[in-house]
Amino acid sequence: MATLSDIKHVVVLMLENRSFDNVFGHLYTDGRDFNGLASAQNPGNPGPDGTPIPPWTDPGSASAATLPTPDPGELFVDITQQLFGNGPANGVPPMNGFTANYVQHGGNARDIMHCFSPEELPALTQLAKSYAVSDMWFASAPCQTWPNRFFVHAGTANGYENNDKAGFPFPMQTIFNELAPTHEWRIYFHDFSQAALLQRLWPYFANFRPFCEFLADVNSTDMPAYSFLEPQYFPGLEMPSDLHPPHNVAYGDALVALVYNAVRNSPNWASTMLIITCDEHGGCYDHVPPPAAVPPETPRPGQVFNFDRYGVRVPAVIISPYTKPETILRSTGPQPFDHTSIIRTVRACFGLQAPLSAREASAPDLSAALNDSLNLDRAPAQLDVTAPQTTGAELQAAQNAVPNGLQTLFHDIAARLAPLTQPGVSVEQHLQTVVQPNPPGPPMSGDAVQAGTYAAQIMRSLSDAFSGGQAPKVSPAPLDSTSRDDVYFGGS
Repeated sequence: MATLSDIKHVVVLMLENRSFDNVFGHLYTDGRDFNGLASAQNPGNPGPDGTPIPPWTDPGSASAATLPTPDPGELFVDITQQLFGNGPANGVPPMNGFTANYVQHGGNARDIMHCFSPEELPALTQLAKSYAVSDMWFASAPCQTWPNRFFVHAGTANGYENNDKAGFPFPMQTIFNELAPTHEWRIYFHDFSQAALLQRLWPYFANFRPFCEFLADVNSTDMPAYSFLEPQYFPGLEMPSDLHPPHNVAYGDALVALVYNAVRNSPNWASTMLIITCDEHGGCYDHVPPPAAVPPETPRPGQVFNFDRYGVRVPAVIISPYTKPETILRSTGPQPFDHTSIIRTVRACFGLQAPLSAREASAPDLSAALNDSLNLDRAPAQLDVTAPQTTGAELQAAQNAVPNGLQTLFHDIAARLAPLTQPGVSVEQHLQTVVQPNPPGPPMSGDAVQAGTYAAQIMRSLSDAFSGGQAPKVSPAPLDSTSRDDVYFGGS
C-alpha cells in the first residue's frame, strides 16, 4: 500500500459553484452507504405556496444543462438564508432556505432544486465511480468564490466573507511560497487566475502559465510537484468551462475529461494524484448541514463571520493509480475534508513543516485515497472530451452578455495588476501605489468577451513579463472586439 510520500505530483482542478447533491446526488442509488439523495430523509425545500419541492432531475432536457438560471445568490447573507431559512443562524442548519433565497434573486423556486443525473456529467460520473469520491467534503466557508479559493491556497480567507476588493492585494502566506525553495509549482490558467490576487505570489508570475502548457508539462520529466488548474471563466473562442451557473455544465465536464486524459496517459502517472473539486456550492441545493469548523485564526476586530462553520458540501473526486474503484471517502478523524485538506496533503507529500493556519492544522489529509496496490492500467484509459456543439448564435449571445459578478471583479483586478506588465515597474513599487485608498476604478467593458479578453491579456502579459518573454503592451482601458486574440481554452 502506498503512502503520500509515494506521490511526487499533485494536480488540482478547482471548478466553480456546484454543490455535492447538484453534481453527485444521484451517483449511487443502489442502497450502499453513500450520502446522496437516495438516502436523504425528506429532502426538499418549501415552494412559494408552502408546498415542498423535492430535488429533481430531467436528463432528457437540453435546457437543464444551464440550470440554475439566473445565477443564485452567493453572498454570505444569501448562504446564511439558504442554510437557516428564516430561523436563527445557529445550531444545526435545517437547509430549508434555498428556494426562498433563489426567488429573491429572480429565480424559479423549482430550478434551484434541480440536480444532475449521472448521464448528464459523464466524465465526472465515470471518474467518481472508477476512483474515489468524497461525500463529506465541504467548502471551507459558507462564503463566495474568493474566500474559498483563498482557503485552498492559504488556509484562511483573512477575515473576508465575500468577494471583497477592499482587501486587495491580499497578503496571506500560501502553500506555493512554502514550496518555492525546494519544489517546482505552477498555476495554469485559461483566461484569468484568481490566485493572482495574492500579493506574495506576484514575484512568481513566471509560474502562472497558460493551460495549454499543462498539457505539455504533464508529459515532461520536469512536471511540477504541485499543479493548480483554473478553468475558463469568460466566454471567448469557446464557452466557459468553470461549471458556474448558468454556464452549460457539459463544457466543464469536457475540461475534466481533458485534464484526466493528460494525467492518466502521462509518463508521471505512477506518482501522481489528481483532485477535482468545486470552490463552493454557488447557491445550489444540498441536503447535508455543514458542521462546525476550527477557525483559521483569532477573529479580527469588526469581522462579520468567525469562520467557525464549513460551507456547503461540494463534489470532490480523488484519482491515483493507488485508488480502488468505487471508493467512498470520508475522514476518520474529528474534522471532515475541506479545501485545506489539499494543503495538508501537499505538505505531507513534500515534507513541508508548520501549517499555514489552525484550520489547516485540523484538516485530514487524503492518504486514505491510497487504498490499493499500484495499478498503472486503471480504467478508463481515455475519456471522451467532446463538448456540445455550440452554434454561432449561442456563442455570440454568451460573448455579448453582461459580465457576471465574478467576471466583473476579475476585470477590475486585471486593471489594477496592469502596471506590473510595464518595463521597469517592480513588485515593490507597485505595492506602494496599488494599496492607496480609493484607487480609480478601471473602465468596464460592455460585454463578457471584452472583459475576458482584457483580463486574459493582462494575465498573459504578467506571465510573459516575469518569465523573460516578450510581454505585449497593455493599455489600462479594455480592448475592443477587433483585438480578441486566442487567449482562451487551449490557446497557445
